[in-house]
Amino acid sequence: MSIIFQHSRILSPADNLDTVASLKVSDTGLIETIVPGNGAIAASDDDRIIDMHGKMLVPGLFDMHCHFREPGQEYKETLATGAEAAVSGGFTGVALMPNTRPVIDSPPGVAYIRHHAAELPVDLEVVGAMTIESRGETLSPFGKFRSYGVTAISDDGTAIQNSHIMRLAFEYASNFDLLVIQHCEDKSLTQGGVMNEGRFSTILGLKGIPDAAEAIILARDLHLMRYLQQHKLHDPLNPPRYHVAHISTKAALELVRQAKAEGLKVTCEVTPHHFTLTDEDLFRAESKGNFIMKPPLCSAENRQAVLDAIMDGTIDVIATDHAPHAAHEKECPPDQAMFGITGLETAVGLTVSELVSTGIITMRRAVEMLSVNPRTIMNLPPIRFREGEKANFTLLDPDREWTVLKENLKSKSHNTPFIGRRLQGKAVGIFHKGRYTDSFANESAG
Repeated sequence: MSIIFQHSRILSPADNLDTVASLKVSDTGLIETIVPGNGAIAASDDDRIIDMHGKMLVPGLFDMHCHFREPGQEYKETLATGAEAAVSGGFTGVALMPNTRPVIDSPPGVAYIRHHAAELPVDLEVVGAMTIESRGETLSPFGKFRSYGVTAISDDGTAIQNSHIMRLAFEYASNFDLLVIQHCEDKSLTQGGVMNEGRFSTILGLKGIPDAAEAIILARDLHLMRYLQQHKLHDPLNPPRYHVAHISTKAALELVRQAKAEGLKVTCEVTPHHFTLTDEDLFRAESKGNFIMKPPLCSAENRQAVLDAIMDGTIDVIATDHAPHAAHEKECPPDQAMFGITGLETAVGLTVSELVSTGIITMRRAVEMLSVNPRTIMNLPPIRFREGEKANFTLLDPDREWTVLKENLKSKSHNTPFIGRRLQGKAVGIFHKGRYTDSFANESAG
């Protein structure tokens, strides 16, 4: 059975395409026909027709920073429930961070994820641990990772504190053209911290996390990159590639701007919660657990710097840092709450509501940040809207207004501060791996 998407707005930055068209996908999952304009594609009795009424087809969204908790913490999330949350949010692929139990620091861990992901409706890319058990002491087998199709490494949740080990990681990663993803945090400054250090942490009596902790590690890493390039201490064909995870401060953004201007291969991502909320939102919240994350919700000044960096192109990617936790790990005093929130299912709505509808970015730029750029940075094949190409796209309704309801969330955990929030923009479904999946299946009215 073929599927025909009639009267869609097809927005594909890689194809420089933003037009109304109808599109037919064959029963083999390939794009068979694209008819531009308002004309409809003739259907046979066996074809399924989805009338888009102006809704959008965009290249499948990709989240390059997720935690699905399997193996080891399946009570929070599994590969299957994480995939359901991804589909609900409109993502056809995600990259999974390695801080599971055990840590994904060797090929068997990668093989486990790939085996169990084969029948899921979304792609699961594996980010390998940078060091054994993410302890920051001994490098993981980068070469073996590469042979298993891994394209990125990270000790997400922590940063390598030893500068010598970090230098070796850059050199070793260069040999295999692996992307280094860094969670920038000077742990000597953040130990015991709960929220952003400032006025609101003082009023609440909670130990603060200084925003300098992010910039200090980032500055060190950029200095190492400069040193290695200056002295040609890396693979000449593959200079180190460095990606800053969940960037959140003005000082760190200035460092990224400078590094990009110098020609260093540096990119960065921002989460929807960091461009939407501040530490004042945590201060005013009655239940604070779902506002606790790392990096912490920043000051209003830092949030404005994030918005400015999104607007001027310094920030390349919107990534969710989807971090599910069980209720008892969040419904507790804030200084006992686990760090992190879920994000896959609210990312599109927050992006459209906070960035597109406000004129900070265009819908085209949003698609670049949510789909094109993360795939490019991760060295994954691009998605093209061309006849004969595999169909991999997300169906979006940028005008749909909806309310985030706990009972509609597909993730196994519901630790989000956005319950009850009214948003604009939602995924309608995805088409990937030869099948169409409706994002609204079994959803109650919202």
